[in-house]
Amino acid sequence: MLSTQQFSLLLLKWNHDFNRRNMPWKGINDPYKIWLSEIILQQTRVDQGEKYYNSITTKYLTVSDLSLAKDDEVYKLWQGLGYYNRCRNMLHTARHIHQELNGIFPKRYEDILNLKGIGDYTAAAIASFAYNLPYAVVDGNVVRVLSRVFGLNQSFYDAAGKKFFQSLALELLNKKKSAEYNQAIMDLGATVCKPQLPECNQCPFEKKCIAKIENRINELPVKKEKLKLKVRHFHFFVFEDKTSFYILKRTSKDIWNQLYTFYMIETENEKVKSKDNIILKSINNSPQVFQQVLSHQKIQGYFHINNKITEKEIAHLNVFKINKYELEAYAFPRLLISFFQKNNYL
Repeated sequence: MLSTQQFSLLLLKWNHDFNRRNMPWKGINDPYKIWLSEIILQQTRVDQGEKYYNSITTKYLTVSDLSLAKDDEVYKLWQGLGYYNRCRNMLHTARHIHQELNGIFPKRYEDILNLKGIGDYTAAAIASFAYNLPYAVVDGNVVRVLSRVFGLNQSFYDAAGKKFFQSLALELLNKKKSAEYNQAIMDLGATVCKPQLPECNQCPFEKKCIAKIENRINELPVKKEKLKLKVRHFHFFVFEDKTSFYILKRTSKDIWNQLYTFYMIETENEKVKSKDNIILKSINNSPQVFQQVLSHQKIQGYFHINNKITEKEIAHLNVFKINKYELEAYAFPRLLISFFQKNNYL
């Protein structure tokens, strides 16, 4: 079995000689930009997250700049990333740092961890990459490398498993080169020890890897049990005229809070009923149907188009009028973006 020192030496040698993975936040020590990258990547692939990172850091150069931004402006930049609670927490934390900490990002791990929207992994990443503090970063890439190299049958998806991998990662960590080591093991998992078709001949641990030796690469790491998705049925009523749509802002503590949608009714299935006469008149027998899959639920969206209404008829629905050419100014859920794109509005 590899010793702690052997593991670190082999990993850092591979990093120095072969690792060519480039990302805009890699190798920097600005805690603000590292924090942004980690928040974006919590539920997002690197290739998708880069353009959002570049957009936000270009428009808001510092955490204080971000703290002074209008919510709708930031939501618009975030549009398409999903998991909007990340964005709300990001704004809350930026404003806390600006108002309570004089715009200075905390340097202690414990203080970083206390910020809203930051858990153990993100706090360790910021502490390590920004300040080279000796905290081990444990994400899916790290778990995959450790599980395969050491032949571990331990699941990562419960409290005991998280504690186990955190302890092992900290034991293996090169504490003098924390930032380099953490980035190297994540890059190895992302580019070489991949979930499917790993490039074992490029791996510094090929001859020592238990999963490789025992032909268990496809078994490790231990898989997470698949959650059964809850299916929700949303009926959207597209009230429009030649130049305008009528929309509203969602404010309930549910998905898409603070985003804009058409007036909507949730039902148990694809059928919709209502006591409201204007809604009854607007129900289409063949609505346009779009689907969006989230982490724990699947949204079936039915779009009922009504272009024969008056503003007076729908005033009681608390919708407001926007020009069809102004859609870019509002942050919509991905489901509505699909509708707009299919109908050539975006």
